[in-house]
Amino acid sequence: MSTFKDQRNILKHLSFQRVWNIVLLRSSYFFARVFKLQKNWGNPFALSIEPTTACNLGCPACPSGLKAFTRPTGKLDLTRHKQWLSQLSGSVFYVNYYFQGEPFLHPQFLELILEAKRHRIYTATSTNAHFIDRKKARDIVNSGLDRLIISIDGLTQETYESYRIHGQLEKVISGAKALVEAKKEAQSATPHLIFQFLVVKANEHQIPQVQELADEIGIDEVRFKTAQVYDYENGNELIPDNEAYSRYVKQKDGTYRFKYKGGNSCWRMWSSSVLTWDGQVVPCCFDKDAQHTLGSLQEQSFETIWKSPAYRSFRNAVLQDRNSIDICTNCSEGAKVWVE
Repeated sequence: MSTFKDQRNILKHLSFQRVWNIVLLRSSYFFARVFKLQKNWGNPFALSIEPTTACNLGCPACPSGLKAFTRPTGKLDLTRHKQWLSQLSGSVFYVNYYFQGEPFLHPQFLELILEAKRHRIYTATSTNAHFIDRKKARDIVNSGLDRLIISIDGLTQETYESYRIHGQLEKVISGAKALVEAKKEAQSATPHLIFQFLVVKANEHQIPQVQELADEIGIDEVRFKTAQVYDYENGNELIPDNEAYSRYVKQKDGTYRFKYKGGNSCWRMWSSSVLTWDGQVVPCCFDKDAQHTLGSLQEQSFETIWKSPAYRSFRNAVLQDRNSIDICTNCSEGAKVWVE
């Protein structure tokens, strides 16, 4: 029921202009897939906006945690953010305030949410929940944030910190409890709270217990996420044994391959885009280090970038030979099960 309420909440943020924009996007995407020729009518309806690249943890498969970025670390300027929303709110009704980093390390993070709500935009974010106490939980509820994903990748401190290095499971659970209590106090249905469990070898035995903990606390939804591993061909300590929760399968010779074979299409190239904290526009969330920057909002409007030769060229590359693009080779968006 709570999942249905969340979906209904998303639909409440639609308007005639936003619905018509989706029709244009779907039509142009269908045309592009059929004729393998880039056509782009309309603007994205969803964005990922990066509040900051800073993070308090050191997760082994995350460039933010590993401090492995070649791009600068920083935080989103409020005035710049306001300008972006003014450009885009006619079509955009869903913003995920997360790309890399821990959003709540941005000292004015909730002001970003308040500004988006002024534009009638559905807002979501993802957090490791280390900075959520009772006061912060009340502030989050009062901000109008619509969805909050809480990463809880282990149910004992030992399993949790095997991936969430430097993390404390106790803080995650206390933050989750504070949010549930704050929602009850305010009699608010939002934010929709999700426990996200990244399945790796160290924690896969705890999968059955995640829902039990969520029910005990009062979390609205549980999601299991497969781990993206960069060096997987010869195996990796993160790959779980249960292939249902893995992006990779073991072959007869002992090596591993990606479970899916990418098709030459990707709805994300039409429906959404990603904005880094300093205004770089990148094609999707798999471009973590912004190696495929398509333009800068410090120099051009978003619409100019969205319809630019660079963006058109990238979409055409996806349509013609997606598997040749490095950031696409580990992504299951639009992919098919590999049949040998």
